[in-house]
Amino acid sequence: MKTHLYSLIPILFSALSLTATAQTEVERFVPGSTLEGVAYYLPRTAFRVTVIAEKTTIRPGDFHKYADRYLRLQNVPTEESVQWNLKSITMEPFGKPDKDKAYSIKIKSKTVAPLVGLSRDGILLSINCDADESFLPDLPKPEKGQAPENPRSYMTQEILAAGSSAKMAELCAQEIYDIRESKNALIRGEAENTPKDGAQLKLMLDQLDKQASVLESLFSGTSQIDTEVFSFFYDPQQETDRDVLFRFSQKLGVLDADNLAGEPVIISLKVMETIPTTVPSEETAKKRAKMEHGVYYNIPVRAKINITYNSQEYVNMETPMAQFGIVEILSSTLFDKKTNTQVTFFQTTGGTKDVME
Repeated sequence: MKTHLYSLIPILFSALSLTATAQTEVERFVPGSTLEGVAYYLPRTAFRVTVIAEKTTIRPGDFHKYADRYLRLQNVPTEESVQWNLKSITMEPFGKPDKDKAYSIKIKSKTVAPLVGLSRDGILLSINCDADESFLPDLPKPEKGQAPENPRSYMTQEILAAGSSAKMAELCAQEIYDIRESKNALIRGEAENTPKDGAQLKLMLDQLDKQASVLESLFSGTSQIDTEVFSFFYDPQQETDRDVLFRFSQKLGVLDADNLAGEPVIISLKVMETIPTTVPSEETAKKRAKMEHGVYYNIPVRAKINITYNSQEYVNMETPMAQFGIVEILSSTLFDKKTNTQVTFFQTTGGTKDVME
């Protein structure tokens, strides 16, 4: 996706009308006060957090009351329940406009003004060249687990015609035992229709296993596993040793950070480097004053992020972040009539990516 390019040349000027000292002026943007120019933002680094969890739905069988009597099955589910399992957590950085870092490239007469590439939300991406705007990738899609088969498809006419649940349970149990006997006869080669081909024998055994399993689910119950996807944004304001990112419950799944029904998912964020502070001097102050109308950009610093849940680590990453760094200036002389400097910036941090003359 291409950036939105804005030309800062409202009309064409002849070469004779341009002075050698003409420069592009960049100043801090105040909403409503900058009438001529293109406003832009420097970004702060935020994250999209994506949580993938498995939801297991357990349902009791129609004949769970008779599980122990007919099949000697104990501790079978007697009511529907849901169990959640946290599978993964991922963090994807993106650039978010920093409202405290808004500037304007002002249009002045007798200037060779640059083309400015902005993202859709106004983040500075490039000067005097084109740059691709990046977007967060599509979220993973939730996956519905395979639904249990309908046991009635494997019931005999006698079972379906039974007049009570107790009788149906008795006949289903008998059918299960008959299937097991048929399977054992095939394995021992005692069945009249035992196939000589190994592949055909395996096919028959698999079919018998399936019939028995589906009928047994009437007593033991069924389970269905679905994969669910949750997503939210995280915009860190400061370092933290232990902050609750969200909460997770094995019964309720993903919960808000302030919902005490779940256990906390902990995030820690630590800045890994510091940028040396420039020692002020009269000479540097003069140079800085001359650059005040240049192009502002970020110098980000690296930060380390860890996310844990129940002592298990889910995220361990290092990434550059804009809000913990500093703002610097590209001299306006880079964009005067004598030069045509091309600059691209990282969309997630606002740092310089390429500078070409």
